[in-house]
Amino acid sequence: MFRTGNPVLTDAENPTLSVIIPAHNEAGLIGACLRALFASHPVPDGAEAIVVANGCTDATATEARACTDAATARGWRLSVLERSEGGKPGALNAGEAVAHGRVLAYLDADVIVSPALCAELVQALDGDAALYASGRVVIPTPETMFSRTYARFYRQVPFFHHGVPGCGLFAMNRPARARWGEWPEIISDDTFARLNFTPSERVAVPAPYDWPIVEGFGALVRVRRRQDAGVAEIGRLYPVLPTNDDPRPSGAGWVLRAGLRAPLGFVAYVAVALATRLRRGNGWARGR
Repeated sequence: MFRTGNPVLTDAENPTLSVIIPAHNEAGLIGACLRALFASHPVPDGAEAIVVANGCTDATATEARACTDAATARGWRLSVLERSEGGKPGALNAGEAVAHGRVLAYLDADVIVSPALCAELVQALDGDAALYASGRVVIPTPETMFSRTYARFYRQVPFFHHGVPGCGLFAMNRPARARWGEWPEIISDDTFARLNFTPSERVAVPAPYDWPIVEGFGALVRVRRRQDAGVAEIGRLYPVLPTNDDPRPSGAGWVLRAGLRAPLGFVAYVAVALATRLRRGNGWARGR
């Protein structure tokens, strides 16, 4: 069950863009996420943001509603839903149930969009052909020394430079979203969404967005373990989907070149990879 906050209405009864933001205990981050979103360049026929506070034990919903004035000033409609149940797939389904837009965007609560991104996504997707889109991923400089070192190598991973990664932010139009029913209970919703489309159906727009990585060795190991488990789950439950992945450089060549550019980063990356395989465990971690 969930309850809603009073939406801030714009002139558009049916806005072009709906941005769905699942948020579990994101009180410290949701405000910055929303303020950046509302600073976006205007979207034709308007836009709405739907924050789904799922299973929160903090002030995520309160902090989201505190951005009402920022939404109003920029002509956005803001809705805040509160679900007692946790789980990101359920939050996505709840947000979609009240979304009005012809284009649906899915935004993590710790991601910061650039002003041009929303308008570029709408321009790419506002049509009848089923299409998926995302912007250019930027990994901001982490605060802790180990994560900063790790990021120097991680930024070079081919996943971020070939195709349309869609991590932390992706969008699709209604014909594209009709590819499947409700979001399944899986670990990696972004991988599932991306691989439901062929490379020719995925559009990269030039506008960037900030996608942070977690801080510290232990957190990086937990997240890497979760990423690996999510990819393996997709392959097991939906074996056809990985055939839609993008071809990327692999093997010793790119590793050597990237390692020479960031030797300490390479050591940090290998340490996390080895610890991921040596230490097994369960539990939720940020999908970074």
